[in-house]
Amino acid sequence: MPGSMVEDRKPQDWFNLVLAVCLFISPWVLGFVGIATAAWNAWIVAVILGALAIAALSVFAEWEEWINLVAGLWLIVSPWLLGFAANTNAMWTHVVIGVLAAVISAWAVWGHRNAPHAHA
Repeated sequence: MPGSMVEDRKPQDWFNLVLAVCLFISPWVLGFVGIATAAWNAWIVAVILGALAIAALSVFAEWEEWINLVAGLWLIVSPWLLGFAANTNAMWTHVVIGVLAAVISAWAVWGHRNAPHAHA
């Protein structure tokens, strides 16, 4: 049942897509659109996460999950590296979404590596 293996990964891809949308709208919703570095970081990483999630929904590739993991880790450290950690809304948004994205991507990689692969 190779289709079920692909279906099992879809929740992670949908979660990443939801995270991408949340991250993209967060500067407006949480009021840090005036902090250009934080807002642009959120928008750029959201587009990357969203594009990879959409791609993974059609065809899974492990490298997409590794990029998501790196993007999640970047979100976690970016408030300090880019200098907007003093804004708690921006900082916590980046850290929480970063942790969630990293965990979801690690979950997808772990699932892919530990799932029985179908041989044609």
